[in-house]
Amino acid sequence: MAMPHMGNAARASRRLLTRKPAALLNSSGFDHPRCAPRGLRMASTVTNNGRKKERVVILGSGWAGYGCLRALDPNKYERIMISPRSYFVFTPLLAGTAVGTLEFRAVLEPVRRLGLDKFHQGWADDIDFAKKVIRVEANITDDLASRTRLVMKHRLDKNRVKGDMFDVEYDKLIIAVGSYSQTFGIEGVREHANFLRDVGDARKIRLKILQSFEKAALPITTDEERKKLLHFAIVGGGPTGIEFAAELHDLIRDDLKKTYPELMKFVNITVYDVAPKVLPMFDKTLADYAMDRFAREGINVKTEHHLTRIRPDEECEGCLKLKIKEYGDEEVGAGIVVWSTGLMQNPLIQKLEAGSFTLPGSDTEMQLHRNARTGGIITDVHGLRVNIIPRDAASEPAEVQQKKATVLPDVFAIGDCTMISGLNLPATAQVASQQAAYLAKRLNKDDMDQKPFTFKNLGTMTYLGNWTAIHQSNLDEMKGWMAWVLWRTAYLTRSMSIRNKITVPFYWAISWIFGRDISRF
Repeated sequence: MAMPHMGNAARASRRLLTRKPAALLNSSGFDHPRCAPRGLRMASTVTNNGRKKERVVILGSGWAGYGCLRALDPNKYERIMISPRSYFVFTPLLAGTAVGTLEFRAVLEPVRRLGLDKFHQGWADDIDFAKKVIRVEANITDDLASRTRLVMKHRLDKNRVKGDMFDVEYDKLIIAVGSYSQTFGIEGVREHANFLRDVGDARKIRLKILQSFEKAALPITTDEERKKLLHFAIVGGGPTGIEFAAELHDLIRDDLKKTYPELMKFVNITVYDVAPKVLPMFDKTLADYAMDRFAREGINVKTEHHLTRIRPDEECEGCLKLKIKEYGDEEVGAGIVVWSTGLMQNPLIQKLEAGSFTLPGSDTEMQLHRNARTGGIITDVHGLRVNIIPRDAASEPAEVQQKKATVLPDVFAIGDCTMISGLNLPATAQVASQQAAYLAKRLNKDDMDQKPFTFKNLGTMTYLGNWTAIHQSNLDEMKGWMAWVLWRTAYLTRSMSIRNKITVPFYWAISWIFGRDISRF
């Protein structure tokens, strides 16, 4: 992007960038022991009519952050994104990539292709709301671990040494950092379970599945070991867990059965859930239809089962042992555990909610207004602006807090990390994408108070395998092959780029004609 004419302000900015680290440290409002901020604000960009663009910084490249970035007017705003990954993931199709129905790049959208003004690959570590400065920790790891495992390894360890730090200033801030998989403190989940929230997750699962079959096919492997290696355990009976079970069954029935016919008698797919029924967002008729389909396909569903521990199996290399409350001391062997249940708040949100700040011109100590049940940041319904409350009101009842809540200027929050005041919406991609479109439109028109956010429920869909699915909306219900057609059509049309609207059906066709690729590489 061409730099504008550099005047006194720009020269001052260049002088600031050449200061010694101590000077920068004092100017930022942060006090970090390792290094001083680098890369502070460059000369402001200007619009075609010579007016200064406001700098909008978006934290996160998920459904909320990426969707808002796409819709935000580049002629009006200087758009900057901060995210630990440089791409957006079309999460509804991740299960398909994990079994080879789709290739990984077909569900990715590179952030930099949107032509934004600046992208920083890193984690937002802290925010100074009074000075409008974000402290960022650079993320240059090439670890393919899931975001959940990565955040547990690199972000929740209080004793670790932080990476390179720098500051980014903002005029307006959009917090869209999303959430992470909730482990509920269960022993071994962090270390041994496979999450399914990112492309790195899908790749590891795909390799593990194929590795299990290859090891089970060796002549030195016993039948008892084969039973463990080819037991695929899925924890969580929501759409993600059910769709992965269905996709895995398709892979085994359509492709692996031809290659390993002698191993089919050892294969077992089990879905565990603590609730009385799976797919709680669907009515009983559709949920029962899904369970009937699974029963006929030989997929086991264990409701009201509580996993209490995962540990390595000393008697079978590459296997795991699952301790389930309902089974007493007996442990269940498995080759892989896919974890798809519950959400926890991003560490940044937890840190911000625990802190306090004083805004310019005020002596009142404030803090973010949080939802006691979900831990999400509460926003108003007009403009999705972040709400704040006096710190001394944090211990008061929710209705009292709501009366004392005010708006934090120029700070917005969307997606899984939020809760809109007066609305009870699920943490889904559909909600996040609609919030993103709404906020971008309001910012483009600069009319935050004109129209409140309303959620339009477009329905819920889940793939059940073998070209069948279920769909439920406020208008109708659908199941079977027609629901599968709707499922594929909806996800195809929701793909963000023209490139992926072409590549996704191409890979679907390749898999249908030639089968899935079962090579390990």
